[in-house]
Amino acid sequence: MTEVRSKGNYEQWVKFFLTAIYECSQDAIQTIDKLTALHEKNEKKVSEMKRAAKNTMSVFRYLEKNPIIDIGKTSEALDLSFNTVSSAINRLIDAGIVIQTENTARNRTFAYEEYLQILRNGT
Repeated sequence: MTEVRSKGNYEQWVKFFLTAIYECSQDAIQTIDKLTALHEKNEKKVSEMKRAAKNTMSVFRYLEKNPIIDIGKTSEALDLSFNTVSSAINRLIDAGIVIQTENTARNRTFAYEEYLQILRNGT
């Protein structure tokens, strides 16, 4: 910016700005590709759960929008029973998609950790 003010060197500033935009765009594309691959891999796991796939898929889709959840709020948001959501989360844990974030008996929270790791990468 000093070069622009003192010497009117706009070209250098524009190049710098465009390079920054390009690099951010490349990072965003890589993140999207990783999230897409993760989605497809885990959606396949859920779809193979036979009878339990429908409710588990609902919880999985909710999880992609809210990567840290608890059973009560998820139950309300999806209009499913507490036990249905709890069972779906247990299936997601067994499939390696979700982890329990705290080791407590009540008010447990769960995270879509692999998803969060992709988002955290580079931050």
